[in-house]
Formats: sequence, structure tokens, C-alpha cells
Amino acid sequence: MSDSQEATSPVAGIGGPAACVSKVELRVSCRSLLDRDTLNKSDPCVMLMVQNQGQWTELDRTEVIKSNLNPVFAKVLMLDYYFEEVQKLRFEVYDIHGTHSIGTRDDDFLGGVECTLGQVMFSLLCKMFIAYFYSYIVAQKKMVKPLLLKYGKYAGKSTITIHAEEISGNNGYVELSFCAKKLDDKDLFSKSDPFLEIYRINDDGTEQLVHRTEVIKNNLNPVWEPFKVSLISLCSCDDERKLKCLVWDYDSRGKHDFIGEFYTNFKEMQKISSGNKVTWDCINPKYKLKKKNYKNSGLVILSDLKFVMLLSLKVAIDFTASNGDPRNSCSLHYINPYQPNEYLKALIAVGEICQDYDSDKRFSALGFGARIPPNYEVSHDFAINFNPEDDECEEIQGVVEAYQNCLPKIQLYGPTNVAPIISRIAKLAAGKEPIKDASLYHILLILTDGVVTDMADTREAIVRASYQPMSIIIVGVGNADFTDMEILDGDDGVLRSPKGEPVLRDIVQFVPFRDFKTASPAALAKCVLAEVPKQVVEYFSHKAIPPINPPCTPPQY
Repeated sequence: MSDSQEATSPVAGIGGPAACVSKVELRVSCRSLLDRDTLNKSDPCVMLMVQNQGQWTELDRTEVIKSNLNPVFAKVLMLDYYFEEVQKLRFEVYDIHGTHSIGTRDDDFLGGVECTLGQVMFSLLCKMFIAYFYSYIVAQKKMVKPLLLKYGKYAGKSTITIHAEEISGNNGYVELSFCAKKLDDKDLFSKSDPFLEIYRINDDGTEQLVHRTEVIKNNLNPVWEPFKVSLISLCSCDDERKLKCLVWDYDSRGKHDFIGEFYTNFKEMQKISSGNKVTWDCINPKYKLKKKNYKNSGLVILSDLKFVMLLSLKVAIDFTASNGDPRNSCSLHYINPYQPNEYLKALIAVGEICQDYDSDKRFSALGFGARIPPNYEVSHDFAINFNPEDDECEEIQGVVEAYQNCLPKIQLYGPTNVAPIISRIAKLAAGKEPIKDASLYHILLILTDGVVTDMADTREAIVRASYQPMSIIIVGVGNADFTDMEILDGDDGVLRSPKGEPVLRDIVQFVPFRDFKTASPAALAKCVLAEVPKQVVEYFSHKAIPPINPPCTPPQY
């Protein structure tokens, strides 16, 4: 993006980089490549070029795959997708003779193709229109192009296939650690050199390579390096989607020996717990048919699973007297046995969306503006389960139960001060150590019936919080005048502290619940969460923290 474009960006005005529409992961594969080697087959690598002010520059490249004319590359090529811009891309395929540099000779060049990112993203754009046109548009899932040599000459029957997947800011990543035991020995004079491949099974039955581990030389009990993968790449955010896993014995000529396979899904992987690992039999179907006493060709073990960059939801509920006596049916806190009140409707609608991205499904549930036991002093920051050492509840249903149990034990009071809770969550988000990777992002959901009374302190707290990995969603419950709340939202101007300091980035979204009384819960959730992905991207972009830390030198196969 040029300097002039960046200067006019609405995000640039608040001190942050221009926000992209989305992050995109590109995966490439090739078919029928030209064979440039005399004794072996070509060792292909794909270079991704982007055009900037008329000049082509390298953005990224895949790993090198040894002796293979039909390579499927595991390296993910990631870039920003700007819907409103024409982003020109060029994919160049080379036969690599060394381990680091791309060849420059004509006989190293296996072909190239130019396109725009918009063309690659056509499948994702189709999804936007399918809701309107239904069966009239069929979503394209990949783009296949013939490779061209110089002067537009076709590189034989060579083709390149490009898969695109959009990675939203709140999809999250997971880090997986695999090892194996007692794998079959496929070599005569040494032990197998195993590596593991994981494929996602798509809705149409096709298989998409998700990850290929490094090769562990001469080892039947390999421990592969942990790797990070986005949940949308791994399973399309469907934890029951089938995954196919293959174990191979590496061969430098590209003729890898098959050791075995197993099938699983992300839901099964999540059964891992402290001290307990998930284990699969690695099965060779041919051996299973031929050998009567065949058990397996080894064991593959998931030794660790860590969630990376997931949302952590914190709920803060207004218990000020303006809500009305909870025993009165006119109160906003009245518990109707037949239908939830407005507080519960908002909590469930937003919470059920967020809980899908929370690693442990536990949520902090806080209250403000009430007199609480045992001394019945006013508190603007208390745990509604009355356990200050552990304010978390199990899933959204746990928050609902804590809220219902809390009401008879407290006295609604006031005023409506929210700065203490915002400051508390900001301090929690800051942590004790500087954040070095996209590990956790906090969402504070504030449910309130009135105008904030500590507006100056709240503005100051929001400015401080804008530097931390957090967003604030305020849902106005009831029919109060919420005009002042729009100031906190910042959509109509940059929010500033009482001393004039602007927020680093807009982190507040305000929505009056009354606008959604007749709408579906999904409509409310969609509205209040609409800005979160952009806010996540803005934070990590400002901190120059990549969502994935790729290895400096891609492995070779």
C-alpha cells in the first residue's frame, strides 16, 4: 500500500496500520512438471511474487520437494487480501539444484503463471452471493492454471493448482506435537526415516494437505517438531471433520515407502489431557489383509495440544438499582420461568458464539453496582459466583446459573461505574511478560441498562486498554437514553482521554439491545462481534506479531 493510501486509511488516523479485509492462506500443488534433471526428476519449489509499483518482488516461497513432478507443497503462503484493490500475483516454479537459492538459468525455470488475488478468492466471494442466488452459483474451490514458459509457450501439460482460504481474526490457531513408536522398518541397512502428513477431508470428498512434518532420520520412534496450524485450515472450524494421517519412510528419489495410516478428527484430538495422550494404531491396509496376526505398523501419538490465539470471554453485568427490583416482573433482572430476560438473551446470544473459540470453555463472570455479602458494601468489580480466587464459570450455562443464583444474595445499588472492570481486564490482558506471539485475545462483554456515570474514568481506562489485546462490547439493555454510549464506540470520531490522548485503536462496540428484540440471537451476535476480527488484526499488526512463526528455512523432502 502506498503512503498516500495509508494516510487516507480510516485506521491510520488512530495511529495503527491500515486494516486488511482478511488474511488469506494459499496452498499450491503442481502436476506434470517438466523434468530438467538427467538422473533424477526435478526438485521443484514455487516462488510467490507480488507486483508493487510495476516491479515484481518475492513475497514467499514453498519448501523444496525432491525428485517429484507432481508436488503437493505443505508450506502455507500467507498474505493480506484487500477487496478494493487489484493485487497482482505471479507464481514461478523452479527446479532447485542447491538448498537455498533459486536458479536463474532458463533450464531451472519450470513455468509460471500470473493472476490477481481476486481471481484466486473467487470461491470465497461466491459464498457471499450464494445466500441470494442459491443453486445458480456453484462455489469454485480451487483455481487450476497451465504453467507458461517464456514468450507465452506452454510448459507441456504442466499445471499449478492454488487453494485459497480466508483466515478471520478470531479463527484461532492450534499447536500440535506428534511422535511415534515402533514404526515398521522399511530399510535394509538402516532404520526408517519417517515423516507424517495430515490431510483434511473436504465436503466433496477431496483431500487437502494440512501439514507435512520434517523427516526424522534413522529412527523408528520419531519425535516431530511441534507445528502451528489455523483451525480453519485443519478442520474448517468443524471439530468432527475427518482427518487422514499418513506415515512415510522418506526416500531421496521421491519414492517414499508407505508405513501406515489412521483417521481422526479434531474433536478426538482434544481428548488429550494432562498426563494422558491420544494414541492411534498406524495401519497398513495391505498388511492387515494379508497377515493374520497383524496388529499395526506402529503407534502415532499426539503428545501435546495447545490453543494459540483464541478468544477469552469476560462478562460484566450491571446490578445497579435502575434495573428495578428483581422480584418485580417489570425489572430487567426479573427471572421469568418461561422466557429469559434481556440480560440473559444478550448473554446467551453473544456467549454461545464466543465459547466456540475459548480453549477451556470457562468464562469470568463479574458484576458491578451492587451491595454484596457479607458486609453489603458497594462493589463495582465482584465475582458473581462470590469466589474472588476463581471467578470463572463452566461454559455459558455456568454463567447463566451463577447470575440467577447471585440475584437473591445481593442488593442492587449504584452508581454505574465500569472503569474498574475495564482496568482489571486490561491489566489481565497485559500479563506479566511482554506478549511475543498471538496467544490470547480478551473480549469484555458489558451488559448495562444505563449511561455510564464515571465517563471520564471510563474514557481513560479505554485509552489504556486500547494498547492491550482486548476488545470491549457494550450491550445496552432497556429503554434508557444511550446517546453518551456512542461516544465510547468511537465510530463517529476518535475517542480521547480527559487529557486529550487518543485511543491507539477503536476497541469498543456499542449495541442497544432494543434494536434486536424481534431479531434472531444470531443477528445480535453478528452485529456485536462484527468489529472484533478487525480489532484483533489491528492489535497484532501494531505489535508486529505474526499469527504464525514459520521456520526460517523450509524443510526439504
